[in-house]
Amino acid sequence: MLSVALVSLAAASTAYGAALAPRATCSDGTVVSNAQCCNFIAVRDDLINDIFEGQCGEFAHSTVRIAFHDAIGFSTSGGKGNGADGSIIAFGTTELGFAANAGIDEIVEELQPFADAHGISYGDVIHFGSSVALSLCPGAPVVQTFIGRGNATVAAPDGTVPDPFNPVTQILSRMAEAGFSSDEVVALLASHSIAAQDQVEPAIARSPFDSTPAAFDSQVFLETLLKGTAFPGDGAHQGESESPLPGEFRLESDDAIARDSRTACTWQALALDQALMANKFAAAMAKMSLLGQSKPSLVDCTEIIPKAAAAPLSKAFFPAGKTLADIEQSCATQTFPSTLSTQAGTTTSVAPVPEQ
Repeated sequence: MLSVALVSLAAASTAYGAALAPRATCSDGTVVSNAQCCNFIAVRDDLINDIFEGQCGEFAHSTVRIAFHDAIGFSTSGGKGNGADGSIIAFGTTELGFAANAGIDEIVEELQPFADAHGISYGDVIHFGSSVALSLCPGAPVVQTFIGRGNATVAAPDGTVPDPFNPVTQILSRMAEAGFSSDEVVALLASHSIAAQDQVEPAIARSPFDSTPAAFDSQVFLETLLKGTAFPGDGAHQGESESPLPGEFRLESDDAIARDSRTACTWQALALDQALMANKFAAAMAKMSLLGQSKPSLVDCTEIIPKAAAAPLSKAFFPAGKTLADIEQSCATQTFPSTLSTQAGTTTSVAPVPEQ
């Protein structure tokens, strides 16, 4: 009798699980948990082929950037915009005029007509698009991805996006207002591993933040801890700090957060553990994409997001010409280890990210 009862229980459990997760087969044969995800398979493929051109390049980087700038216009107490709703496109005449959003108009010019042509909301093209963009960057994690956002109804106000010249306390305060801890702020900055600057210093546009901008890896966390160097013809500008390598650009905010007692140990931990960096980033990014949204009203389409290739290297390294002696130890409770390898050669010079 007991075995019969167990079999019956197992059958009932299987039937209950099936009821909770109905499957649908899309026209291309892909099986998904919700039929609404079928519509986004073509969106995914067209983003990869037509917008990103199959590479972890400038437009992919910019789509990850616009996801942050769109969503962070939010406050847990209200009055700061509606979060991840695509308002940065819908109300572009307002939000693109904010200083912190300089340069985002270029990716808006790509994503707005794309969304219109595919009949999807601006919020979805940004936040679904960000996950698709990351899938092209070796080492990037798969971020939990939802679709079904409605159209934005209000613009986010100015001052919600942290600037690279803001003091750490101001940045952490603004992010806390949106619901993020200091550790989550550091995790989100992993996006700088595939980023470059255009507007902080336009004369050296597309200068990357680390020496491996085509890979989502922990190199940006390590290289930000290296001592800065003044290079010939390289002056200091608002928002910029001295970088350790020719051609590399270091944001003042990254430099300060890497060395602040509230964030330094998390920064060092992510520099030393690429898997940890990817996991923490994925969690923080998914949280950000839901700001201001009702999760139960959205559809989880994570299963159609491609998995990125593995990063070329599994851990950070000292660039050529740099050693442990160049690290500015900032975490008071954990000494930076001496076991990392050093790149061959004498000097690393970082090339600009190619224009797309």
